[in-house]
Amino acid sequence: MFNPATPLDALRYVLDKVDMVLLMSVNPGFGGQSFIPSALGKLAEARRLIDDSGLPIRLEIDGGVKVENIREIAAAGADTFVAGSAIFNSPDYAATVARMRAEIARARGR
Repeated sequence: MFNPATPLDALRYVLDKVDMVLLMSVNPGFGGQSFIPSALGKLAEARRLIDDSGLPIRLEIDGGVKVENIREIAAAGADTFVAGSAIFNSPDYAATVARMRAEIARARGR
């Protein structure tokens, strides 16, 4: 797990030992925080490192993920998404998840 202020330097040395990398896009501690936009650059960098390794590593993002930004997050390289408040504070969980899936598909050109 990499917090927003933690650099990805160590990732290069452990890629062959992990099957998932988690990037926090908020400072851990409580739900409902806003997504930190600089996480997108870190996400893209992690995606490049993973892709260059050729290993089947998942790239997860957690914090501030919602319908309005999930497409940009997917385009930056995430393939696993943690969305809490965006879903559980919505009036229709299924509709919110469906909208998120549609945005991810758009980011992937589907």
